Amino acid sequence: MKKRHEQKLVILSMLLLLALNVPLLLLFDSSSAIFGFPVIYVYIFSAWLFSIVISYIIIKKYYE
Repeated sequence: MKKRHEQKLVILSMLLLLALNVPLLLLFDSSSAIFGFPVIYVYIFSAWLFSIVISYIIIKKYYE
């Protein structure tokens, strides 16, 4: 894997670590809901899905 792609994946991992850190998670801990799901669950799974999609795009560019 190219160094450039490795660096992008490391940056993505650091952003995900920051996004799922407790102080930031507590900002979304409220009693409101989005489509019947608590806001914190929507935030966690959205961040997770975002990281999977971005990782796929980075890895896909590597194999081209």
